[in-house]
Amino acid sequence: MHITHASFVTLPVADQDRALRFYRDVLGFRVTADREMPQGRWLQVAPEGAQTVFTLAGPGMGGFVAGSARGIMLVTTDVDADCARLTEAGVSVQGPDDLPWGRMAAFEDPDGNGLMLLTEKEGS
Repeated sequence: MHITHASFVTLPVADQDRALRFYRDVLGFRVTADREMPQGRWLQVAPEGAQTVFTLAGPGMGGFVAGSARGIMLVTTDVDADCARLTEAGVSVQGPDDLPWGRMAAFEDPDGNGLMLLTEKEGS
């Protein structure tokens, strides 16, 4: 096997513009693609410097159910500061909590897709 990384992760959303505002304006992701395709709008976002991007798949893009993604782990250098920013933006955040592998919090995007923030413990 010669796999080097995941190209994209699909996040099913009901409203791509609303999702874009959340991922761009709240999480600080950049838009990597935004174009019309025969099946609908192909919209991708990513944290600065990331290899893996997130496809914000709207209705008609593959039959996905909005809000059905779970367990998406986002690594951060400061989970506490990021949780404070999310809370200020009106996002409900659970945590952060200290765990054996680091400090972690959970939240959902406007469609209910489950995301987590993790500041890894040194040596983990």
